[in-house]
Amino acid sequence: MENLPLYSKGQLALRNGQDMEEIWVAYEGIIYDVTLSRLWRNGKHYEHWAGQDLSAELKDAPHTEMVFSKFTAVGRLK
Repeated sequence: MENLPLYSKGQLALRNGQDMEEIWVAYEGIIYDVTLSRLWRNGKHYEHWAGQDLSAELKDAPHTEMVFSKFTAVGRLK
């Protein structure tokens, strides 16, 4: 994971499903591409929004962090 490019929170925020085509979310410092997930259409997944770090929000989710293993890691959060 150390060889992944670094992105700022501002760069992550642009991948929100509205400003750019990519839909990204971060968890524990790793940024994942969720663009192809039908659950993230338009950058929203239930009450969660793409383009941000979801680390603090995962505790309220009905799934564990293993859900991120389904997605490609594209970067690390600065």
